[in-house]
Amino acid sequence: MGYHKVPCSVLFLFLFISVCFSYQCLADGVEANQTAQLLIDASEGSGHPIPDTLFGIFFEEINHAGAGGLWAELVSNRGFEAGGSNIPSNIYPWSIIGDESSLIVSTDRSSCFERNKVALRMEVLCDSEGTHICPSGGVGIYNPGFWGMNIEQGKSYKVVFYVRSTAAVNISVSFSGSNGLQTLASANIIASASDVSNWTKMEVLLEAKATNQNSRLQLTTTKEGVIWFDQVSAMPLDTYKGHGFRNDLIEMLADIKPRFIRFPGGCFVEGEWLRNAFRWKESIGPWEERPGHFGDVWMYWTDDGLGYFEFLQLAEDLDALPIWVFNNGISHNDQVDASTILPFVQEALDGIEFARGDPNSEWGAVRAAMGHPEPFDLRYVAIGNEDCGKKNYRGNYLKFYDAIRRAYPDIKMISNCDGSSHQLDHPADFYDFHVYTSASNLFSMSHQFDHTSRTGPKAFVSEYAVTGKDAGTGSLLAALAEAGFLIGLEKNSDVVQMASYAPLFVNSNDRRWNPDAIVFDSYQVYGTPSYWVQHFFIESSGATLLNATLQTNSSMSLVASAITWQTSKDDQTYIRIKVVNFGSNSVNLKISVSGLDPNSVKLSGTKMTVLTSTNLMDENSFKEPTKVVPTESLLKNADKEMTVQLSPHSFTSIDLLKESVSLRITEADSTSVSSI
Repeated sequence: MGYHKVPCSVLFLFLFISVCFSYQCLADGVEANQTAQLLIDASEGSGHPIPDTLFGIFFEEINHAGAGGLWAELVSNRGFEAGGSNIPSNIYPWSIIGDESSLIVSTDRSSCFERNKVALRMEVLCDSEGTHICPSGGVGIYNPGFWGMNIEQGKSYKVVFYVRSTAAVNISVSFSGSNGLQTLASANIIASASDVSNWTKMEVLLEAKATNQNSRLQLTTTKEGVIWFDQVSAMPLDTYKGHGFRNDLIEMLADIKPRFIRFPGGCFVEGEWLRNAFRWKESIGPWEERPGHFGDVWMYWTDDGLGYFEFLQLAEDLDALPIWVFNNGISHNDQVDASTILPFVQEALDGIEFARGDPNSEWGAVRAAMGHPEPFDLRYVAIGNEDCGKKNYRGNYLKFYDAIRRAYPDIKMISNCDGSSHQLDHPADFYDFHVYTSASNLFSMSHQFDHTSRTGPKAFVSEYAVTGKDAGTGSLLAALAEAGFLIGLEKNSDVVQMASYAPLFVNSNDRRWNPDAIVFDSYQVYGTPSYWVQHFFIESSGATLLNATLQTNSSMSLVASAITWQTSKDDQTYIRIKVVNFGSNSVNLKISVSGLDPNSVKLSGTKMTVLTSTNLMDENSFKEPTKVVPTESLLKNADKEMTVQLSPHSFTSIDLLKESVSLRITEADSTSVSSI
């Protein structure tokens, strides 16, 4: 190799690059060992009370969340009304068993139900004897439900339908596999011509002899003649508290102990057009008489078995307060003028009377007839959904507000207009705040309400989520940003009174929106990381927010809060510290808790819970339902002064078990705000 002289300028450049590289390595080393300090004042009377209602849930009929989900009805289009009132009509997803040589299926308007006139007419051309013999299994119709019915061995299912015929009938009612070959349960209904000459209700209880998650309901016969069917229902007997809700989905809700449930929407309440908006009066009474409707925002039919009464019952079953969102005469495409809005106002007043009126009142009597003579605990109503920018909203809103205030002065009313940055120009008890954005934006919004006025209406953050590419179908990244946002709401809970994630449910066969908190199909369910974030805040509602100060040189990647709360079973008192590390480096967090008596922190019962994963975009799935879930461990060095290491991209909760001294204060004790 030959010798080559290097110019001084090149040597200088090399030296400069080397120094810079060394400095960068040093900086990276410092960054990888970030330190921060959290100072918490736990002295008596130093915090302020968090509202009992802070964290709840929002249910919207989207993604087949109710029809084919939370509501346990197995039959889709049970009244044959989904194809419209004009005949002939589409009977989807019903299909025939047999061919045109053995039966002809059509629809007519012969039903005995005035609001559901469409019925199915089945003309059977074959018989069990003679020249045209029916197939061995008979001919008829079947319904696959909502992407398959989950029929489980040993469980019982109640099948109800209405039938009429011009002759005697012999009808086989059965659950079978998706191809009709495997019979899971069956029963025969035999009736004379006189028994079925008029519409007759038939009921049969089927006990499954095997399990199949992709089953169908069949109505078949081998007897020639004409049979009409209407209002066909199949429900499992073991629904939640016997009220018609699917057990595994309700348990997911019960596990996060929501303090309220907002329902039934959302855009579902508005409709693309008013003619397709949810109407509460059409969703009550006997299920056979409910007309159902086509939800033209999310583009599917609902039989409205999950109606206004059922939502109120759901809230009661979950020990949550109902928040009813009603239409204020505005859809996405048409609006009622304030001069003609009074019928809509009266409908809202009637709805409140239905929920909480005396059983001798007009609408309270309807509720009582449905099996609930005691009033429901309806305290909140929302006047419309996302309608603030519509030209008729304020005029309509004031009509509703004035009428409800006169009739029900204790009802709290929620405006669609955001009052977080300026005062509203109309009276309200709460204002609605919705946000769907990227992960970085939502995390930065942990300070959204820091400077909001503490006077006037309170905030209801009724819809929030990370959406777009950051979210996937439910990523860790989205969950961490949402956790940071919720900590910000918790710290500002003197002005933010309620908050709920959206959407709540998605049937994996009909994803109209991504992401969602809970994913399910006919037989299985899992929570996304966003769902598991809710578990960290279960004890926040009704707790006491402690004054805390976070000292760090990386303030944009850390957010923290501290509360004190008591267990309901044994009145043990905990201090819960929650920290989101939104950064890509681990952090050594020194925690100092002042205001405690010496030796007041117990080592036994003190724990640390962490939500993290190896990849920011990791998600849960049916195959890996617990890939991203909180992990719990004992905290060995628990004390008033301690250091914990926060993993990169993690949400950490630390529960310090105290001695039996309670820190819970009353609202009159303090109105101070956390300094985080």
